[in-house]
Amino acid sequence: MPLSLPLLAELQRRRVIRALIGYGIAAFAVLQIIEPIMHGLHWPDAVLSYVVVALAVGFPLVVGLAWIFDVNAGRIERTAPSGDRGLRGLRLGVVLAGIGVLAAAPGTLWYFLVRSAAKPSAATAAAKEPPSIAVLPFADMSPGKDQEYFSDGIAEEILNALAQVEGLRVAGRTSSFYFKGKNEDLASIAARLHVTTILEGSVRKAGERVRITAQLINAADGYHLWSKQYDRDLTDIFKVQGELATAVVEALKVKLLPGTLPSAKVHAARDPEAHRLVLLGRSLMMRQTAESGRRAEEVLVKAVALEPSYAPGWQWLATLRGNSALEAPRGQVQPRLRGAMEAAEKAIAAEPDYAGGYAARGYLRSQFLWDWEGARSDFQRALELNDSEISMHLYATLLQKVGRLKEAIATERKVIVVDPLSVYAWTNLGGYLTDDGQFDEARAALARSLEVTPENTEAPHELARIELLEGHPEKALALVEKMPREVDRLVIGAMAQHDLGRVKEAGRALEALTAEADSAEGDVAWGLATVYAWRREPDHAFAWLERAYARHDLRLRWLKSEAMLRNLRSDPRYAALLKKMNFPRD
Repeated sequence: MPLSLPLLAELQRRRVIRALIGYGIAAFAVLQIIEPIMHGLHWPDAVLSYVVVALAVGFPLVVGLAWIFDVNAGRIERTAPSGDRGLRGLRLGVVLAGIGVLAAAPGTLWYFLVRSAAKPSAATAAAKEPPSIAVLPFADMSPGKDQEYFSDGIAEEILNALAQVEGLRVAGRTSSFYFKGKNEDLASIAARLHVTTILEGSVRKAGERVRITAQLINAADGYHLWSKQYDRDLTDIFKVQGELATAVVEALKVKLLPGTLPSAKVHAARDPEAHRLVLLGRSLMMRQTAESGRRAEEVLVKAVALEPSYAPGWQWLATLRGNSALEAPRGQVQPRLRGAMEAAEKAIAAEPDYAGGYAARGYLRSQFLWDWEGARSDFQRALELNDSEISMHLYATLLQKVGRLKEAIATERKVIVVDPLSVYAWTNLGGYLTDDGQFDEARAALARSLEVTPENTEAPHELARIELLEGHPEKALALVEKMPREVDRLVIGAMAQHDLGRVKEAGRALEALTAEADSAEGDVAWGLATVYAWRREPDHAFAWLERAYARHDLRLRWLKSEAMLRNLRSDPRYAALLKKMNFPRD
């Protein structure tokens, strides 16, 4: 119904238009306030719809009240009637109600039609985002507070079990355990790990009894989705872990196959003491000191003696012995390696469907034996059984060694998706990108590694390589003091001093390296070869490479990918050495 000029004048006189504008502003403010409050108090979405309807109904009421009443000198009074007698009674009420409805229509239509169509449903949003979870370290609630290794181990084994569930993305161990002892709220942790749910809990071990308490929490609002407490004998520990993993999957409503209960495999030991010793040995291993390594080996040897068929015990013993061989004096490398390979083989024999045994053997084959094809077969088998971030990370290192840098980069990026706070993943990615000539991306990856772990000692060496490759020797030299290893300092220093034209300083660095190479234990033939390659002195470079080969210098595993050797790649001797080391052809 078109409004006549007298009616418009009367609406203005009675301040109806002003009241509508004021009410509209107030209604908008109410919606801005009520929506965050509603989500904060976890009210259903329907509450907001009710509020919108109530505010819309208020428009006709405001029009009617403004027509009848006015505020004068702080008092509410009836508005004096006008001389126009055109609109009265029912006809006037219909017109006023129509004005209110027209005023409410834009906002109401926008909310129920435009906003609802644009906003995806909860089901649609959930379909786009796969279920994801981080398993935080469980708190040690034991009376003596001396079971931290046990509570950490329980959490990690539940994490490993969940990681085998198809359709469920599980944050890696390094990233989840990064927050141990740190006072960060769950929402912040979930944001950094890119997960929607958090599993946290506690373990209380007293004698032969254990109590495990776990809570599954929605990271967005902090609400508990599920919680459970288990009181069991230690002999039931694996059953509890399996029940926990399956219960979490059910709570997340992950469906593998219609009508099929999701399974989460737990590798069980029959002897609770063997299980405890493996958890203790693994915890000692991760401290990465000479004394903790020695103790870890003693503990793991006891574990596999108690239960020779427990594959995880052999896996961790193989990994520990392999790690120690990397730092062992030359005369002890082969005995350590033989012990490591024996343990890896026993892990596979004990449980042929256990991924950890193949990952351990693949690591040893690529690091020590230069058995590239055997290592590739092992890693691919491990990934078929369980595509964990550890297996992917080790496979990426193999891809780098055999010169498949693009694939190594892509694989390490997959590791970072699962384990975004792994300093090892970011540092390795930086190294692969450097060897591939992607220097800006390499710098970014190394910067992330330093954000995660500011004391990262590998990053300065990788950054110095980038500076040298980009022709900034003075910047490379500035990074030397941040490198903990004397050999690295001498190698980078010799290259940088040479590029700066400082002949005496470069010569002194070479002399120091040569003296180190001739010592009883030191073997820096690889480092000297890279310096001479950088200086474009191929005869000296190949002489040192041959010496490194004769001594089985483990650094030769980087022969095919190392960017600092780029000046040698056109030399026939380079291709001959690659062939001698059984590197696959491109």
